[in-house]
Amino acid sequence: MMSSYKNQSFPVIFILLGFSDYPDFQILLFLIFLTIYAITVTGNLGMVAIIAMNPKLHTPMYFFLKHLSFVDFCFSTVVTPKLLGNLIAEDRAMSISTCITQFFFAATCALTDPFMLAVMAYDRFVAICNPLLYMVIMSQKRCVLLMAAAYSWGIFFSLLLTYSLLVLSFCGTNIINNFVCEYSGILSASCSDKHFTEMILYITVNFNMLSTLMVIVSSYTFIFVTVMKMHSVRARHKAFSTCASHLTAVGIFYGTVIFLYCVPNSKSSWFTIKVGSIFYTVLIPMLNPLIYSLRNKEVKETLRKLMGQK
Repeated sequence: MMSSYKNQSFPVIFILLGFSDYPDFQILLFLIFLTIYAITVTGNLGMVAIIAMNPKLHTPMYFFLKHLSFVDFCFSTVVTPKLLGNLIAEDRAMSISTCITQFFFAATCALTDPFMLAVMAYDRFVAICNPLLYMVIMSQKRCVLLMAAAYSWGIFFSLLLTYSLLVLSFCGTNIINNFVCEYSGILSASCSDKHFTEMILYITVNFNMLSTLMVIVSSYTFIFVTVMKMHSVRARHKAFSTCASHLTAVGIFYGTVIFLYCVPNSKSSWFTIKVGSIFYTVLIPMLNPLIYSLRNKEVKETLRKLMGQK
């Protein structure tokens, strides 16, 4: 049975409270988030442009990094402009269709990210454990197929979660104690039985996190064993340095997700959920290009050349 809002004479409205509890800090928060968004857009689109322009970066590792940067840009763009608007606008209301649409696109990006991180871990595994067969295994065709699978994965599970919200009933005006239409906020506003929706969320999130994390852990277990067998200290250092950026991104991403979804869904925890959501939807998309650009010599060399040209 689809959502009952269609049969109501009054439209269903969602109000994002955002940071309305801190009226004295609205302008300061607006400037902070605007700066973060500017850095995110510049960093991620800049990473895409640098990889596209430099022939030396036309390798599987940077191919995946380019798509990760694109997804992070989309993720931030889905969330941050609405956050900025709510910080300066008195009317924070939005229709249920707009809210569900924002959730769908944000969820697609959020669910595509872990698959991409798993693919990047597999790429490092092949590069370090099977270097002679690397270009054969990670052919251009296989890289394209892996990226197509990543986007398909995100879209499929996002549609599943969106459907699980559409079967709920919503009554009149609904308050979401967050700055984004995220799952727990929409779920808490429903006035119908939530058992089916909660079950879908539990299965989807756990399957996505566990399956991708299993690929990452397995890949790095083999990498660690292979590296420790190397006799050259320099070779070990080089192997570990190529994985440092990815491991940092993985640690931040999974650490935040686990923290966010392990928080009990109660009124006292909404502040913690809001802080977790900021880190997950706003800060991580900004941090990823910074992490990779600082740890990769090729990217830094390209940046120096571009700065020199200017």
